[in-house]
Parts: sequence; C-alpha cells; structure tokens
Amino acid sequence: LLQQRGIIPGMRADTDSHPHPLSPSEPMTQGHDDLLPRLLAARSAGARFTKWRAPILCDAHALPTDAALAAQAEGLARFAAVSQQAGLVPIVEPDVDFGADADLRRSVEVHARAISLIYARCAAYGVLLEGTLLKPSFAQPGLKHPSRATTSAGEIARATATTLARSVPVGVAGVVFLSGGLSDADAALYLHEINQVVNTAQPPSALARLPPLTFSFGRGLQGDAMQKWVRGDEKGAKDAFEARAKTCSSAAKGELKL
Repeated sequence: LLQQRGIIPGMRADTDSHPHPLSPSEPMTQGHDDLLPRLLAARSAGARFTKWRAPILCDAHALPTDAALAAQAEGLARFAAVSQQAGLVPIVEPDVDFGADADLRRSVEVHARAISLIYARCAAYGVLLEGTLLKPSFAQPGLKHPSRATTSAGEIARATATTLARSVPVGVAGVVFLSGGLSDADAALYLHEINQVVNTAQPPSALARLPPLTFSFGRGLQGDAMQKWVRGDEKGAKDAFEARAKTCSSAAKGELKL
C-alpha cells in the first residue's frame, strides 16, 4: 500500500544503548549482533532504507570523550556497511545533545569531529558514500549556556553549514536534519535559514558544494498531528500533518514565509 502511494518504507536498526565501559555517563548504541539477518528480513518485507541513532553527549569541556566518540563512529560505520550489504540505504544519525553548557563554538567543534570520524570509519569499511544519508543535529549552544537565549537562527544556520562543509565528503547523497528537542517552529526556522545560507553561496565557497539539505523530523513533523489523533480528532490530525509537511517542505527550499 505504501509503495503504491509513492512512499518508501524503512526501519530503525539500532536497539538500545548501554553505558560506555570507560565513561559510564556516555551511551554506546547496540544492535550489531543480529544486524544482517534483521536487515535482510526488512528488505524482503519491502524496506529500502534504515537508520541508526548514535547519541553523543556534549558539554563545555569534558564530553564527549575520545573513547565514546570513537565507539559511536565505529558503530555507525559498521551499520552503514552491513545496511548496504543487505541492499538498503543507511541513514547515519550522530545525535549531538544540546542539553548542557556548550557554547556555539564548542558545538561546532564536536559536530565536526564526530562527522569527520564517522566518515573516516566509513571509508575503512568500504561504505559507498553516494548510497548514504547523514542525519545530524543542528550546531547550537547548549540549553544551560547563557548565549542560548541570544543566539539567532541565522547564527545557528551559518555555524551548522560551516560544520558540514568542513566534515561531509562530497560523495554523500544528502543531509536530513533531525529535530531533536527543538520546537516545531525552531526546527523549521533553522532548516529554512541554513538553506538560505547555502542557496546564496557561490564557488569557490565550500558551502556551495554541500548536498541537498532537508528534514527527517519526528516530533517536529508529527507532534501536533499526534496530539489531535490521540484526542480523536482524525480530520484535525490529517490537516495538521499536511500543514506541517508543507511548512517543512518550504523550509527545505529556503522559502519559508516568516
């Protein structure tokens, strides 16, 4: 039914997270043990893509540790290689947390390190970059940093675009942002602003060579619709989802009406 309507189904491949043995406060994503048979079964059932989320803690000084960052990058690369072995498109998702006290500069640093390390490990595993998507968070100050309230959407967009230009190989097919803990409005606004930045970039700027930047929002796309659905408002849920999808689509082109 989904395929008849032009909808391509996929699946989440990671299972859960356990504390890293050298840094128990940091998560280490699990799910590799039976990954290939699960992905082959998903492919047979009609799935064509899969994703793996790797949460990465980020604060002003200590986190992430090198050990935790290396473990998550290794896990994402192994996942990507096995996904392609099963005939699926892997979406690698380094989800950098913004709940602590990192400033914008620190967030850029951690995002760039994480993404660069992921693609270094992907190269080691022979992953075909043209057959992958990156699902990152936006580089932004932590919720506990004083600059959080005064940092503009434009600053976050420029910082995120710069981060991607420094770390994403040219072969990567596309970037699909996660919304994380952002509000619906902020998620769409940041996406709009970063596309405005990239759309106006000219060679030889590295920003001009970035792949398409779009969205892979969960709550940022479905939140309002789900609330209406739970209340039994079926029409309201459908209308809310359609309106939200149109908003996010406009943001992905840098054409959001502010």
